[in-house]
Amino acid sequence: MSTNLALDDALVDEAKAIGHHKTKKEAVTAALQEYIRRRQQMRLVELFGTIDYDPNYDYKAERWRAKNESDRGYPRVVTGPSPEQSEP
Repeated sequence: MSTNLALDDALVDEAKAIGHHKTKKEAVTAALQEYIRRRQQMRLVELFGTIDYDPNYDYKAERWRAKNESDRGYPRVVTGPSPEQSEP
């Protein structure tokens, strides 16, 4: 998608240099990707302290249980339609 933007040349040149980007497009794309990642991380940080958890939950015991069940030949849980249910 072509877009015309009035960008500060000094900022773009500095971003190119710091990021070792060959083109302005690469520098702007990388900056936008980093901006999006940081904003998503900030939303996660806002959730800290808002999610209840069970302090007695033992994730290691759950791993052990899942591993042993698969070793004993229990059927594996598969999501989605079975081959019999899919239409030709």
